[in-house]
Amino acid sequence: MPMVDMPIRELEQYNGMNPRPADHDAYWDNAIAEMKAIDPQITMTKAAFQAPNAECYDLYFTGVNGARVYAKHARPKNITGKIPAVVMFHGYSGDSGSWMDKIAYAANGFAVFALDCRGQAGKSEDVGGVHGNTYHGHIIRGLCEDNPNKLLFRDIFLDTAQLAGIAIDMDFVDENKVYATGGSQGGALTIACAALEPRVSKAVTVFPFLSDYKRVWDMDLDIQAYAELKDYFRNYDPRHEKEDEIFTKLGYIDVQYLAPRIKADTIMITALLDNVCPPSTQYAAYNKMTCNKKHIIYPDFTHEYLKDHDELIFKFFTED
Repeated sequence: MPMVDMPIRELEQYNGMNPRPADHDAYWDNAIAEMKAIDPQITMTKAAFQAPNAECYDLYFTGVNGARVYAKHARPKNITGKIPAVVMFHGYSGDSGSWMDKIAYAANGFAVFALDCRGQAGKSEDVGGVHGNTYHGHIIRGLCEDNPNKLLFRDIFLDTAQLAGIAIDMDFVDENKVYATGGSQGGALTIACAALEPRVSKAVTVFPFLSDYKRVWDMDLDIQAYAELKDYFRNYDPRHEKEDEIFTKLGYIDVQYLAPRIKADTIMITALLDNVCPPSTQYAAYNKMTCNKKHIIYPDFTHEYLKDHDELIFKFFTED
């Protein structure tokens, strides 16, 4: 079997390298309380794109620190009764994507909510002062601050949970059938969403990003999506004198430490040749999950489209 990381037997026992902050639980409990205290001021207007069998909306809500956050929302026409919902998350630097996969779900009776991450390629606001693309450096945004609440991914993780809560509270949504999914950054956000909004009942995370930063650095894979880790050290700690402190602070936004909070039935999909989000970093999160879970492996694939995985996700979300 091809391998770029470690043997399967070792992956199945691997528990991560990145330090966990001592106050991690309190940090996220306080963050959730802050999120719940917000008046989301939800607005929905008909989107420019429409389809014969679905209604499409531009949805905005107010998130933590006052940012206006955007999501695509699609749902079937002529809804009768309660319907399931799926919350979707995109890859790093991207946006919520085409309406087409959303209306495919809507045509099959789902309500869909697809997030634009703050400051990436979509319409959500980065309250650092601008709209639009500020994505370079999102992992390390706020790392220089003494207060770990300034970490940008704290806010983005909370946006995922807030959007799931908005979906659950829609009067036409079956609150017991709200699901989450995404790949790469979207896979990390799926973990965060299910961890921070325990009413999410199913989740599929595809080769999740933002896990076990120290392992990424140790493997010399602080390149591509993780290149900003190397940039940070080169610019702010060139002799690695604060290495432990830096990685510990990153532990607040390391999804492996949110994974134990998940209550949803969860599938993780991993490509064993992935050299962008190394398999060991994904296993660090999976091995900490205590929920009902399943791991699906693609031995010969890297960080790319995984054949038929979208059909696997759809089947999981449509079965009882």
